[in-house]
Amino acid sequence: MLSQTVEYALRAVVFLAGRQDAPQTNEQISAATKVPAAYLSKVLQSLGRAGVVYAQRGVRGGFVLGHAPSKLTILEVVNAVEPIRRIRTCPLGLQSHGLRLCALHKRLDDAYALVERAFADTTLAEILSKPTKSIPLCEVPAG
Repeated sequence: MLSQTVEYALRAVVFLAGRQDAPQTNEQISAATKVPAAYLSKVLQSLGRAGVVYAQRGVRGGFVLGHAPSKLTILEVVNAVEPIRRIRTCPLGLQSHGLRLCALHKRLDDAYALVERAFADTTLAEILSKPTKSIPLCEVPAG
């Protein structure tokens, strides 16, 4: 359901959330998150345009989160790179359906709405605070 681009964006912000003490370079983020550097650069540009991350120039420059993890929702990250596309009209373009979705497309849109709501209600801080038995790809220092 989520694209590789969204996955990469989420990895990057998780990594940055754990490194708030200093800006991180594209290369540092790439190495830690296993995202190809060239692709990551494009992802970070999208995140930057949306204000999710900021680029700091200079010798000690790099990327930092644009908001505290407690204020940044998963939906904001997703929407910055690839917004969830709700179904507003018949995807088949059937004139007889107009704005009324058939049962299938209504059910699909309802599912998208649930995902959208869950992402909107989940902050990055919540994700980072939920311990699991799995070791995350992006190791976050204990805080």
